[in-house]
Order: sequence, then structure tokens, then C-alpha cells
Amino acid sequence: MQQQPNQQQGQSVMPQPPEVVTNKDHLYISDMLSWNLMAMKKAHQFSQQCQDQQIKDALDQAGRMHYMHYQKLLTHLQGTNNTNQIQ
Repeated sequence: MQQQPNQQQGQSVMPQPPEVVTNKDHLYISDMLSWNLMAMKKAHQFSQQCQDQQIKDALDQAGRMHYMHYQKLLTHLQGTNNTNQIQ
């Protein structure tokens, strides 16, 4: 049985987020924000201490990736908040 890329067995991709965010969802999103922020900070810290330029570049790239994920989550949350305020 073949699996599609980025998809685990038994899970499907949701085309758009649900209109209601439960308390459990909110807590998980908050955790994801914290994880991405912490990973970004750690990558930056380790990059500053690194002597090897290739490793330093890889850490900087990882930090930027986590920063982009953090910003994307914030954008989705702000969009949800704006939509809920209008209704």
C-alpha cells in the first residue's frame, strides 16, 4: 500500500480549518506557537556559538523556518479572530 507524501496512514488533510476552535484546539495551537518560538531561539543561540560556517548556515535556515511557521500560525489566528469579531 502506497502512502501519499506528508500523509500518515488513516489521516486526511483538512482543506480548510473548522469555523469553531475548541479549547483543546486553542491549547494545542498555543503549544505549537511556543514550540516554534523556542526552536527558533535555540537555533539562533547555537548558530551564534558555532564555528563551522555550513552548520551555522543550516542552523540559521532552521531558525528562519521556525520563525515562518510561527508567523503563519499567528496569521491564521488573527484571521480567525477578525472573522469571529465580524459575526
